[in-house]
Amino acid sequence: MSLSVDTGKIHPAQREFSANLRMLCSYYRSVADVCRKLNLNRAQFNRYLNGTSKPSSHTLERICDFFGVEPSEIYLPREHFHQIVQVRPKQRVERAVFSDHIARLQHQTTGKFDKYLGYYYEYYHSMSAPGKVLRGLVHIFQHENAVYHERLERFPQHANLDETYKCKYVGGTFYLNDRIFLVDYESLTGNEIAQTVLFPTYKNKVARLSGLMLGVSSSNQRSIACARVVFEFLGKSIDVRKAMRLCGLFDPKDGEIDPTILKVIDNSPHKDQNHFYTIPL
Repeated sequence: MSLSVDTGKIHPAQREFSANLRMLCSYYRSVADVCRKLNLNRAQFNRYLNGTSKPSSHTLERICDFFGVEPSEIYLPREHFHQIVQVRPKQRVERAVFSDHIARLQHQTTGKFDKYLGYYYEYYHSMSAPGKVLRGLVHIFQHENAVYHERLERFPQHANLDETYKCKYVGGTFYLNDRIFLVDYESLTGNEIAQTVLFPTYKNKVARLSGLMLGVSSSNQRSIACARVVFEFLGKSIDVRKAMRLCGLFDPKDGEIDPTILKVIDNSPHKDQNHFYTIPL
């Protein structure tokens, strides 16, 4: 599509806006890439680029926020505007590159998570309460062609077992070369990033998934720990409050946790293994 237009009929400020917008787009792979990241219609965006249309205040805010400039700046004469942003090109190129990495991983995941979407109980030996098994709630969901997850955990307060505190992890979920990756951070305190890698299932229906989790304990020592983990599928839609009431820390000897799960999450060293492995279920 040609972007040429009779610039004599365009207001000078609008002409500068269009030129500045084209310059900002040049830091990305293509105009289509910018439209996709901004979730804007390509034909309408082209009208902004050739000066035949002016974005609404809301859309202008979105565009400027995406490029990291102020609405008052983007209408400046192009020479002045270029002077303002020329110290930022490296940042902008890096921003585009990093964004492209995530977009590529999300694209590789597209269509591979349909049967895995839903709620799970997660089980692993607690990194903060040695000897206890933690049961948490995980929700894997899709949003705007990408897959994300939330992990919710609850613990009794040390001084009062009737009171609990919660951890909420949020992050991205990827299916890469026949493995499931969950990368998240603790959103309430912002003091931890964790990664879980799971084996997929080759059955029609998801029941349990096994893997490894790497994270940091919430104790004062903040020890780095790796634990075997099991995800137990609950369904696409559940009573979340009821499910959360069943989460917490459990003594593996009290009979609350299925013995077959306890066997898989046992962190004892396996014979003749030099690394920490788990096996698919």
